[in-house]
Amino acid sequence: MKPTIDRRRVIQAGLAWGLTLRVPTARACEFVTANFKVIHPWARATGPDATTAAISMIFQEVSVTDRLIGASTPVAERAEMGGASAAPAVNFVIAAGQSSALNEQGTYLKLVGLKLPLYVAGSYPLTLVFEKVGPIETNLSIDYARFS
Repeated sequence: MKPTIDRRRVIQAGLAWGLTLRVPTARACEFVTANFKVIHPWARATGPDATTAAISMIFQEVSVTDRLIGASTPVAERAEMGGASAAPAVNFVIAAGQSSALNEQGTYLKLVGLKLPLYVAGSYPLTLVFEKVGPIETNLSIDYARFS
């Protein structure tokens, strides 16, 4: 008996496989909202006596202007803004049509009252609250400490 090949199934399988090559995959450190992507929230490892930590992240593919108005994590008492010209209240504009970033060289999100040291390769829950999108659950990744 000669085996038969179902051409329709072969074509469907080929198309399905081809689509997996074309569809972009989300990276584990991307958090997608209706209006933008939050890319890789991270902080540097801290020592045992540290009371604060600076959080960096990038906002991309911003379709509607929004504002970061709050943040919380179980590893700190509160969050506030940090940087040369930052006021303590969490208030960071994410402008439509632009990528923007919170980073150590400019304005950053600061965790205050750390309850434990942040260790390299650690990951902690971080809730970011936006004016329009509302709260989103992310993960805070911990990277190497800076050496002077």
